[in-house]
Amino acid sequence: MKTLLGKKIGMTQIFAEDGTVIPVTVVEAGPETVVQVGYEDQKPQRVNKPMSGHFAKAGVDTKKHLAEFRPAEGETYEVGQVITVADFEEGMKLDVTGTSKGKGTQGNIKRHGHRRGPMTHGSKHKRLAGALAAGTYPSRVFKGNKAPGRMGRDTVTVQNVVLVKKLEDRNILLIKGAVPGKKGGLLKIRPAIKGQDK
Repeated sequence: MKTLLGKKIGMTQIFAEDGTVIPVTVVEAGPETVVQVGYEDQKPQRVNKPMSGHFAKAGVDTKKHLAEFRPAEGETYEVGQVITVADFEEGMKLDVTGTSKGKGTQGNIKRHGHRRGPMTHGSKHKRLAGALAAGTYPSRVFKGNKAPGRMGRDTVTVQNVVLVKKLEDRNILLIKGAVPGKKGGLLKIRPAIKGQDK
């Protein structure tokens, strides 16, 4: 299955022929070279010797990102072959994977949607977690309790988003709706897996 690595540029809106406003995410995708799959050129001095040898053996320029994807049945690729947005059709459904925005350490209210405590009558626990366990038995806190901690920066996949438009000359895909991650974040874009149509 053809898969592209891309970079999230940001969001905008376009107008359909009937005047409907469509919110889209702008993604710069490819071109990528078959080494494993290499995306975005990198200065040679920023690549260590083993990776330099890897790129030299394949006969391609040094790349910033490398990934491996399993081809679909019957698909074959040659080292040095270039994959571009031309392999995707407007209107097709895509699965897009990225890393969600990191929020840092957050409290239990923001992280899990817990209720706050009373705001009056001398309460000192307005936004703190309540009791986590009984005192006498089991006299310990069970694993997996919802508590404050790191939030975000998870691998997230949105499925069956529609490719509204592609600009082949600029390697740009306009994908309907939002996709995970911040501006400049790395995305993995592939045709939607069958059986997930909504």
